[in-house]
Amino acid sequence: MHALIVIDVQNDFCPGGALAVAEGDQIVAPINALMDDFDAVILTQDWHPAGHSSFATSHDADPMTLIQMPYGPQVLWPDHCVQGSKGAEFHEDLNTTRADLIVRKGYNPAIDSYSAFFENDHQTPTGLEGYLRTRGITDLTFVGLATDFCVNYSAVDAAKLGFTATVRMDLCRAIDFDNSLEAAKTGMQEVGVTLV
Repeated sequence: MHALIVIDVQNDFCPGGALAVAEGDQIVAPINALMDDFDAVILTQDWHPAGHSSFATSHDADPMTLIQMPYGPQVLWPDHCVQGSKGAEFHEDLNTTRADLIVRKGYNPAIDSYSAFFENDHQTPTGLEGYLRTRGITDLTFVGLATDFCVNYSAVDAAKLGFTATVRMDLCRAIDFDNSLEAAKTGMQEVGVTLV
């Protein structure tokens, strides 16, 4: 069985949002058109409490600076995808009705969560792996925002967990912070993720 994993197509990651990814809204219609080609559709949603530890405002620091957290280096982001806010909502044109499952991540105030599978300590699971295994889903195609962070981390974890992982690069958009897109592409390919 083959699932489409739609990563964080939320208002704050689209033009006009708090952490806007250029052209982030342009992938919505083609993602919707793809949904019927899959046995399952899973959406992920960044879902941070106010004052999350990954927010620059929580450290009186400039956005996009790097700090060390107990689990490793952490980019400090502008406040984004705060629980219950308009920015945390899915893009209004995204077909959420087709979703079998919505995975919310990043709700632990002390740790960020890029991957659909694990928080950034790479140990605390979201529960997605168990869901996929119990449904007999072995093949995953990733689309969404942003290529170099949440899509990248999710696809790498999927491959490491033994799933067949593909990223549709045409249906993702990147932040491309400090050459992060090229590094992400290399990292995904090194663990066997197929980029198309």
